[in-house]
Amino acid sequence: MAHINIVLLEPEIPANTGNIGRTCVAAGASLHLIEPLGFSISEKQLKRAGMDYWDKLDVKTYINYEDFLNKNPGAKIYYATTKAPRMYTEAEFEDDCFIMFGKESAGIPEKILYENQDTCIRIPMLEDIRSLNLGNSAAIVLYEALRQHGFDHMQGTGSLREYEWK
Repeated sequence: MAHINIVLLEPEIPANTGNIGRTCVAAGASLHLIEPLGFSISEKQLKRAGMDYWDKLDVKTYINYEDFLNKNPGAKIYYATTKAPRMYTEAEFEDDCFIMFGKESAGIPEKILYENQDTCIRIPMLEDIRSLNLGNSAAIVLYEALRQHGFDHMQGTGSLREYEWK
């Protein structure tokens, strides 16, 4: 069963983090939050965006980037950035890898990106667009990682109920 980790480096907007948390629950992924956060984890907006799923979320917090690295030694980390030369679909996401996204206003710091160029990935978009919404970006890349693993632990089919037209 494949497991993916989503990492938010200094997220600023509680609704984005709540939405990403809900997506993580649906995907069986873990969420890692690196401080400082632009909100409190108990904030209403965060809970509202995550709805009633927040208590089912595997979430860990870290005091800074170095703390995250120290507590996850040897982790394979992909850095999502608009500055990457390689598309996210070109990465081969390993089981238990980490996919990191930066804060909404600035992304991942250049120093971190420079030191990890081989694992920087991007979502393609039109040239004049600065970036996608953080929640959308996390969902796009997370579900590509899950697709690569054949959605092996997820419900892949559904069924429609009989409907009577009135």
